[in-house]
Amino acid sequence: MTLTDYLILSGLLFSIGVFGVLTRKNAIAVLMGVELMLNSANINLVAFCKFVDTGVSGQVFALFSIVIAAAEVAVALAIVIAIYKATRTIDLDKEDTLKG
Repeated sequence: MTLTDYLILSGLLFSIGVFGVLTRKNAIAVLMGVELMLNSANINLVAFCKFVDTGVSGQVFALFSIVIAAAEVAVALAIVIAIYKATRTIDLDKEDTLKG
């Protein structure tokens, strides 16, 4: 595979993630879209590391990104569970409990 193939794959994943974030009303589906966008960035980092030959810096950044994504998911799921316990819905259009 060439660098262009990896960039096309990454662009497709990012586009699917943006589509998922913008069109979904379910909080879990929105989180999955955000994870797709983060994974597409990781593919870019590793692909550029492989083809530019800068050592392992791209892979290290990708590893940090994966750790940050795991922490983000843990916090976001805790917030979604707390909102669900309070309102019995995870529909983002009906949620206004965090306002004001």
